Amino acid sequence: MARQKRRPATRPTLSHQKKSRQGRGELRIIGGDWRSRKLSFPDAGGVRPTPARTRETLFNWLAPWLPGSRCLDLFAGSGALGLEALSRGAGTATMVDHTPDLAAALRSNLRLLKSGQGEVICQPVEAFLSAAPARPFDIVFMDPPFRQQWLPPLFRLLSDNHWVRPGGWVYVEHESEMATPAAPQGWSLHRSKTAGQVSYCLFRVTAPGEADSREEEREERREDRN
Repeated sequence: MARQKRRPATRPTLSHQKKSRQGRGELRIIGGDWRSRKLSFPDAGGVRPTPARTRETLFNWLAPWLPGSRCLDLFAGSGALGLEALSRGAGTATMVDHTPDLAAALRSNLRLLKSGQGEVICQPVEAFLSAAPARPFDIVFMDPPFRQQWLPPLFRLLSDNHWVRPGGWVYVEHESEMATPAAPQGWSLHRSKTAGQVSYCLFRVTAPGEADSREEEREERREDRN
């Protein structure tokens, strides 16, 4: 498979990432069965794991829906989100990254953790999302390289090809100076937060009929006030 050329990713340097003299990064799982496990990954493609504090906030948001869920980690990099999800009880996690060295490290870390619930796909994200999945996912994590305008086209692919089941969730990180792109029809912003140079938010994909039901409730409240 041809390797995708990645433009330089200008992301903030995060103090939680440790680098060895051999140019490798270190990731620490912060919760669940693998709590405090330290994993290494190559310093490739400008990868920066989601900070521990941000991960803690995210997985607190998702706690009621994470156990047994099917997760998709796009631009997986170090695996900070996909591996954290598995540690905290997700049923499966599919991790997608186009960089061969990172994909190999993800597979190696899954073996180290003795996990059979993770799948690693070495493929450009936009190619992976270009066709509909055999089965939609419950939760999608998306932390693309910053300042490259990835989110609008990927939002369209996720929505048009039905990658997220109705009632599912989409988590997104982006640079804080950029406004969060408009969500596709049927997505609603559930939570959002900014920490330094990074903004992160969680969208809910509306179940069929849910939007109509909410509109009816709002209309009833307006009528009651009148």
